[in-house]
Amino acid sequence: MLIIENHIGKITISEKFLSDLIGYTITNCFGVADMNSSSPIDTLYALFKKKNKDNKISKGVKVTSKDNKLIVDLHITVAFGTNISVVTKSISDKVQFAVEEATGMEVSKVNVFIDNMNV
Repeated sequence: MLIIENHIGKITISEKFLSDLIGYTITNCFGVADMNSSSPIDTLYALFKKKNKDNKISKGVKVTSKDNKLIVDLHITVAFGTNISVVTKSISDKVQFAVEEATGMEVSKVNVFIDNMNV
């Protein structure tokens, strides 16, 4: 849970909301073929857990908070033939804009990890 406190009061934002928001933003970016699990433990857990649509959207998204700023880690698979630097810059800009627009919290860093490439 992330808590924003301002002159109006306290606002609590769940990590699931942020993960889903970021997941939907990424799936609409050009060149992104799939989302990947962020750790080997998550991969094993996903193998044994029932698959559902909601899990796939936020798979590979990790959001942490440091000094009231957000740090977003993303694990993706890109499509073959796309310019990787352009795709990562586009994802970073879109995620930062979407999160800041929806929550009002500042995003200090978006780390995009490309784990695979679809051929």
